[in-house]
Amino acid sequence: MTDVIEKKEIETKTPQTGATPERSSTFKREEGGRRVFTKNRRKNNKRRERPRSEFDQKILGIRRVTRVSSGGRRFSFSVTMAIGDKKGRIGIGTGKAGDTALAIEKATRSAKKNLLTIKMTDNNSIPHEVTAKYCSAKVLLIPARDRGIIAGSVVRDIINLSGLQDINGKIISGTKNKLNIARATIKALEMLKNPFNPKKVVAVKRVENKK
Repeated sequence: MTDVIEKKEIETKTPQTGATPERSSTFKREEGGRRVFTKNRRKNNKRRERPRSEFDQKILGIRRVTRVSSGGRRFSFSVTMAIGDKKGRIGIGTGKAGDTALAIEKATRSAKKNLLTIKMTDNNSIPHEVTAKYCSAKVLLIPARDRGIIAGSVVRDIINLSGLQDINGKIISGTKNKLNIARATIKALEMLKNPFNPKKVVAVKRVENKK
C-alpha cells in the first residue's frame, strides 16, 4: 500500500524547473530568451483626431439651480455660452441639465441657432456709436481707432469672439447679471447700420455727370 501511495504522489507532482509556465497566445520568446507580452496589442496606436469646430466657445457663467418638488429638492446646472468664429459671427445660448457636460452641449446648440452677423468696417471695428438696453442691463459701444479693445466682463468676451477690434465698451447700468449684459451687447451689435452707404456713391455720380 505504501508503494502505491508513493507512486501516486510522484505522478501528481510537477517538475520544478524554476520557470513559470508560459502560454503561447500571450507570451512570445525573442532571441536571447527575453519574453514579450503580445496579447491585446493594438496595430495602430494613433488616435483619431476630432475635427475642430469652426466656432470658439466661452462659458460666461455656470449656476446650480434648485427645484423643489413633492419628492424633495432636485438640483440641476444652468450654463450661459457664447460662441464666435472671430470673423463677424457671434451667438449666445443657454442650457440646463442635471450634468454640466449635457448643459454645455445644450447651450452650444442654442447659441448656434441664434447666430448674428455683425456689420463691420474695413478695419474690423463698428461704424458708429450705439447704445442698447436689455432688462436691467445697459451697454454702450464706441469705435476707438488704434486703441484696441477697451472693455471688461462679458462685453470683452463677446467682442473677442466676434473678431471686432478698436472698440470701447462700457456697462452703464449697475447690474452684474452676466446673461442680461450679454443680451444687451448682442442687441447693440444688431442695431449697427451698414458702413457702406450707397446714397453717397449715387450723389457723387450725379455731380460728375453734371460736369
